[in-house]
Amino acid sequence: MKILMVCLGNICRSPLAEGIMRHLSNEENLNWEIASAGTGDWHIGSAPDHRSIAAAKAIGYDISKQRAQQFDYTMFQKYDLILVMDKQNLSDVQRLAMTDEERQKVKLFLDNDDVTDPYWDNALFSPVCSQVEERCREIIKQLSLFYS
Repeated sequence: MKILMVCLGNICRSPLAEGIMRHLSNEENLNWEIASAGTGDWHIGSAPDHRSIAAAKAIGYDISKQRAQQFDYTMFQKYDLILVMDKQNLSDVQRLAMTDEERQKVKLFLDNDDVTDPYWDNALFSPVCSQVEERCREIIKQLSLFYS
């Protein structure tokens, strides 16, 4: 199973989801490939936001070595599932899809809701990190039955 996490800049939400999902799937001995990307190009090559790194570290995850990349069309071919953090990301990624099969790979990380972007509010990083961890655990439970 190959999963791509996507947010706007690939420095706050999607790196949290990538790092946490990778860690948890490895704990379960799942042979999954996890990565993340942003729809924008502002942070290509940058480490996650220091606040995301700190929030992840506080609950036992190290995301400091991850680097931002921009989502591009080739990622539809590389990944089985593309989980986006909000409805705008959903629209932006689906707009790049050329087939229904590609569009069907793209889903909201939180089934019917947005993951709040904590970028403009320091107080949101810890709750967003906990929310992402909880959802990663749920996704692993759901998908590990089919993709182990």
